[in-house]
Amino acid sequence: MVSIVPMEPSLVFKALADPTRRAIFERLTRDGELTVHALTDHAGISQPAVSKHLTVLKRARLVRDRRHGRETHYSAQPKALEPMVNWMNFYGAFWREKFDRLEAVLERMEP
Repeated sequence: MVSIVPMEPSLVFKALADPTRRAIFERLTRDGELTVHALTDHAGISQPAVSKHLTVLKRARLVRDRRHGRETHYSAQPKALEPMVNWMNFYGAFWREKFDRLEAVLERMEP
């Protein structure tokens, strides 16, 4: 089993900021391990472009590759989303607290 070293949230956000990369990641998450050729068939872009997107996803540790013969197989690594999820949870709690405090102030101000 390969352990995933946590990444900076910004690397994960940057990797998933592109809609094509998000679509590739979502497809791998949904369909499981796929080759570059299988990903290219449904991407609507060239194989070199898909490969470049996969490189960015690999750097963010969102995908893993495995060579088998002449083909490279890619699989999603959803646990790599953890830094982004942690970031969103932190700021979700932060804003909930702020809105709760604002609500309390507004209730005290009501006539």
